[in-house]
Formats: sequence, structure tokens, C-alpha cells
Amino acid sequence: MIIHENFSLKNHNTFGVDVSAKYFAEVSSVDELAEILRNPKAQPLKNSATQPLFLGGGSNILFTENFDGLVIQLNLKGISEEIIDENEVLVTAKAGENWHGFVQFCLNKNYGGLENLSLIPGNVGTSPMQNIGAYGTEIKDTFVSCKVLDLETLEVEDFNNKKCNFGYRESVFKKEKKGKYVILEVAFKLTRKNHLIKTEYGAIQSELQNSGITNPTIQDVSKAVINIRQSKLPDPKITGNAGSFFKNPSVPINQFLEVQKKYPKMPNYPNGDLVKVPAGWLIEQCGWKGKQIGNVASHELQALVIVNKTGNASGKEIFDFSAMIIDSVKEKFGIELEREVNVI
Repeated sequence: MIIHENFSLKNHNTFGVDVSAKYFAEVSSVDELAEILRNPKAQPLKNSATQPLFLGGGSNILFTENFDGLVIQLNLKGISEEIIDENEVLVTAKAGENWHGFVQFCLNKNYGGLENLSLIPGNVGTSPMQNIGAYGTEIKDTFVSCKVLDLETLEVEDFNNKKCNFGYRESVFKKEKKGKYVILEVAFKLTRKNHLIKTEYGAIQSELQNSGITNPTIQDVSKAVINIRQSKLPDPKITGNAGSFFKNPSVPINQFLEVQKKYPKMPNYPNGDLVKVPAGWLIEQCGWKGKQIGNVASHELQALVIVNKTGNASGKEIFDFSAMIIDSVKEKFGIELEREVNVI
């Protein structure tokens, strides 16, 4: 196994930020992963708390500086199926499988449950970490369990849905267990016949209507989602980005009602004592949509997406740009945005 030194990560993060890792290695099996974690280079460097960093598709990460430690690219591959009954199937994918490729694999088998999550960038292994979601669906809706490797004991453990403690773009792996485990594979319970079609969120219904579809299949929903995402979101292979940069904030209903008095057209989604407000709308109202400063811009079609406009932006430039957006929204609405992207 080769451990590279001073390795460029430019092609390993979708922002295309040109930073380097002190050490870099790729692993394709659990045995290789355990072997490399026993390597002295995997341990924190002297006078540093730098633990190994695991990369999937590099789609939800912003490097603001060179990484002074070991970066491990997880290339664990494989998909397996276990029929549960006439209507349900358990599908398990290794961490290194491309997420969209996995969704299409399931759709080709007519397995339902993940179609609304089509074209989300990244790999399967990172999907539970932030409970990825889109168009009314989240990972937790179909997630059964995941196998993880304890980075201290190098033993494999199982985490069920409850143990993952999923929240909005959150999980135990981003909170109290952050940096303690690496996800090896993920299992989902999907439908084989009686699919639950979700078309009520976003522009899915209008997209289906434009295609003349009145009784959509899960494949139709997937195509609609892909069309919507491609029409609004930049391709990271062309323009560096990490998709949605900020979470949609949820504010106490009393706070929302106060803000609504001044901005009655503010879109909102009540949820108990909280009200979710689209971050993209807030950012757009502050004049950021399409705005460029130096090498960085807010995308002209979706203000929620920050792009490496020139391809030459540093991670610090992107971070500083996001900080200006946060300050702007806080000043105008009294609502503080939270970054969805992991900042390293």
C-alpha cells in the first residue's frame, strides 16, 4: 500500500480547492483500512490533534488550508440485496459506492424509497453522516443500519437507525461520535411493489405535469428530480461547488411571526413550535444571488450554492464569502445561518 506525501487534494474535493495533504492513501478493503490505521503516519502528529480524515466523493467539504495529517480515500465497493418479503428488500452498499449510481441501481431494480434523492453528489458512506435529504425525503426514512469501524479499537460495530440519532442534516457521526468511527457500509429497506410516491415537495409536480405524467412511477420522480437539480444547480465538474452550502434555518414560531410582520411574503414551513425558512430565499433577499467577489460567487440560479467561479478560489476565500452572507442575513432578518458544508 502506497502512502503519498504532500499529495494534492484539488481533484478530491468538489470545490476544486488546491490544497495538499501531508499524507494520502487509498483503501479498497476493511483489512487495508485497518492496516493503514496501524501505520504510525495515521496517528496524530507531534504537537497536533490532527486525526486521519476520510474522504468519500469530497462533495461536502471545504478545505481552508493544507491538511497536516493523513487523508484516506475510501474506495470500498459492492452492493448486495436480501429479499425480506413480497414488498420489501434490504439493499446494502459499501461506503465507496457513488450515491447517485447506487440510487440508479435501485431504480433499475424497481426498488423504491430513494428516488427523491437522485443526483445528490457524494458517496454512500457519507450519506448517513449528515442525513442527506431532498424533496421531502431523508436518509433516515429508509435507513436500517450501517457498519462502522471504531478508529480506536479497530473493531467493526453496527449502528441502527435509533443509534444514529438522525436530525436535520445531522447524526451521531457529526456530533458526539464525530471522529470516532468511519462508516464501511449502509443498509436500506426499500419497497418492491407498493411504492410511496412523494411529489408534493418543490417543483416535482409541475415538472411531471410539463412531461404529461399524471400517474408517476418512482423512475418518473427520479427523472423529474434530476431535471430540476440540473436546471438549478451547477455541475461541480464544470464549476466547483458543494451543493447547498447552508442549512435551512428553523426558528421559534414567535421569532418567525415577528419577522413575518416586516416580510409577509417570506416562505415558511411550520413544524411544531418551529418554522423552517428557506435559506436560499433569505440569501437572495439580501442581494447575494449571482453576486461575485474575487474568485467566489453565489450561484445565479440558486443563491444557496456558493461556487468557485473562476476555479482559482482558495478555501479561505470561500469561507470568508460565506461569513459575509451569514452576517448579512443576521443583520437583515435576525436569523443566523449555519453552514451545511464541513469546514476543515
